Formats: sequence, structure tokens, C-alpha cells
Amino acid sequence: MKIHEIERHQARPESLEVVLYLDPSLFWFQGHFAVQPLLPGVAQLEWVMHYATALLAPGFRFHSVQNVKFQAPLLPESTVTLSLMWNAERSVLTFSFLRHAGEERHTASSGKIRLCQ
Repeated sequence: MKIHEIERHQARPESLEVVLYLDPSLFWFQGHFAVQPLLPGVAQLEWVMHYATALLAPGFRFHSVQNVKFQAPLLPESTVTLSLMWNAERSVLTFSFLRHAGEERHTASSGKIRLCQ
């Protein structure tokens, strides 16, 4: 199943915010975990790279993870905002996933990824 995108905001060429709905039928939730499914870190990084290379840094690809921190689980039926910031001069992509709790947003994960051409 495809990523369920609710909306997208790109006020500047180097930044992007995408609001996503975590549909319980997503492939990534199957078997991860039986009692309480959660979106694996590898899926989060895949989505970061999907949006970054398509919209912020075309022609670039993954080089390495500089740092990543998973602070809270992303659960099925949640709404989250993926925030991306591309620093072309340093070839570094900064990202965060923010969980929605009413009007509030809480960081679920964040990090920096180095890209290369």
C-alpha cells in the first residue's frame, strides 16, 4: 500500500512538510509487532529518502546516517508530519517526524542523513 499523504507544504526549495496518515493496512505494520504494531525506523528512513530525493535533492542518493533518534513510536491510525530541511552546501538532510496530538506536535524521531551524487 502507498503512503497516505494528507497534504504537502513547500514554502522554500530547501524545506518540505508532508502530513501523513498511518493507515493500519500499511505493509510496514505487518508483523512489527503482534501486540502493538508500530512503524519501523527503516520505514521512516525510506519515507525520508523518498520525499527528499523526489522533491528537495533530485539526483542525490543515500550516503550515510549522521545521527538518528527514535523517541516515540509511530502507531497505526496516527497523523504525523514529516519535516525535511536540505542543506545543499553540506549535502546534509535534516528530518523529523512529529506526532499530532490535537493542535500539539511531539517529536517521534529525528536525524541527519548525508546524501551524495
